[in-house]
Amino acid sequence: MRYEFEAELFRWEARRDLWVFARLPDDVSEEIRLQPHPPAGFGSVKVMMTLGSSRWSTSIFPESAEGAYIVSIKGDIRKAEGVGLGDRVRLGVETLL
Repeated sequence: MRYEFEAELFRWEARRDLWVFARLPDDVSEEIRLQPHPPAGFGSVKVMMTLGSSRWSTSIFPESAEGAYIVSIKGDIRKAEGVGLGDRVRLGVETLL
């Protein structure tokens, strides 16, 4: 399944170095959580992400047992798309089997 949504880029405070994430909306996270997925570590789900003209394969991770999924937006993607912390971006996510 493919979903599109807007999300704000935020810094993960658990690390000293800069890790930037986007949070999937609760309704999208719930739909993804209910789909069958191959087993993966930490409750992750393999996905194909799209931001602007950038497209990459990665995994999304739940913030908590019932929380929304989050996805890391790598520096090279942010640079290529001209976005940074606090920006609101349009993302596409497609779950992979």
